Amino acid sequence: MLSYVQRELADIWKKNVIENLENENLSYTTVRKFLLDLKEEFERGDDETVKVVELKKVEQGGKTMKEFVQEFKRAARGSGYKEWLLIKEFKREMNGVIWRKLIEVEWPPKSIEQWYERATNLDKH
Repeated sequence: MLSYVQRELADIWKKNVIENLENENLSYTTVRKFLLDLKEEFERGDDETVKVVELKKVEQGGKTMKEFVQEFKRAARGSGYKEWLLIKEFKREMNGVIWRKLIEVEWPPKSIEQWYERATNLDKH
């Protein structure tokens, strides 16, 4: 079963389990116990990584800017992303017409809050 557990953190966990089993520091009396241990270790995932993945999936598409901003804020919460990374992701997923208008102005937005506000205002016109 451990041969199916792969990738970075899973590899480290797998090596630790195998080493502990070989040294008799750990034993599983049933397959169920092993599977519960495996599930507990990997089911929750890295919350910040999950939030980053969620954030990267958010796109404006046919939504109003107000809807997009709310969805983006919800996805960004807990991602660990700060100002410039949030701005980068926000610009990447917003509709091109509004994005062009915002970068062509004399005083482009500097903070993520300014991006939210100005993009929402442009979407109203």
